[in-house]
Amino acid sequence: MSKIFGYGEDALTLWALKQHTSSILEEFQDKTPISNCLIFYRPSFGRHSKANSSVFGEFDAILVSKENIYLIESKWDNLAEFSNSEFLLREEQTLRHKIFSWYLTHWSKKYFNNWQTFINEHQNDFKFGNKTIAPEDSLLARNLGLILNKLQENCKNYPSENNIKNVLLFFYNAEKSKPPTKTNNTFKLIPIEYNREIKGNFVTLS
Repeated sequence: MSKIFGYGEDALTLWALKQHTSSILEEFQDKTPISNCLIFYRPSFGRHSKANSSVFGEFDAILVSKENIYLIESKWDNLAEFSNSEFLLREEQTLRHKIFSWYLTHWSKKYFNNWQTFINEHQNDFKFGNKTIAPEDSLLARNLGLILNKLQENCKNYPSENNIKNVLLFFYNAEKSKPPTKTNNTFKLIPIEYNREIKGNFVTLS
C-alpha cells in the first residue's frame, strides 16, 4: 500500500479516528469494542451555516458506539506555540451540535424515505432562531435521513439527551504547546498529543 501523509486539522482528525478511538471511548467509560463502532468522517450538512436556511455546517466526525453518539469538533495548535488555558468554540459551531441533537432526539425509523411526515409532525418544535427544518427532497434531508438511520441502527441506546456527547479534540505538539484545560460547558475536551507521529509537519495516515 502506498504511504499517505496528511497535513492540518482534517488529517489529524482522521489519524485520531484510526489510532485513538479507544481513547475517546475511555473518556466516557464506554465499553463498546472499536470493531462495533461506526464513524462518519467530515459528514456534511451544508458547507456553511447560513442565516435563514436549513444548512448548519459540517462536523469533523461523528463516532457512534453501542452506548453513545459522539459529535466531534477538532482544533489544533497550528504548529505554533499554544498556551491558552481556555479554547472556546464559536456560536455557529455550538449551534450545529444543538441542531443535530434535536434531529437525533426527534427521529425514528418511520420517517426514513418519508421526510415530509417528519416535517409535518415536528416543524413547530424546531426553534433555532432563523434556521429552518430541512426541506423534503433536499440534499440536506437525504444526508440527514441516511445518517440518522445508520446511527439508530448502530446505537442500542438510541439517543436521549443523556447519550449524545459533544467532544472537542485538541491536537497539540507537546514540545511547543500546552493543551487548553477549559472549553464550552457542554463539551468534553480531549487533548491528543501529535508530535511523536509527524514527519516534518505531516502525519502518517497509512
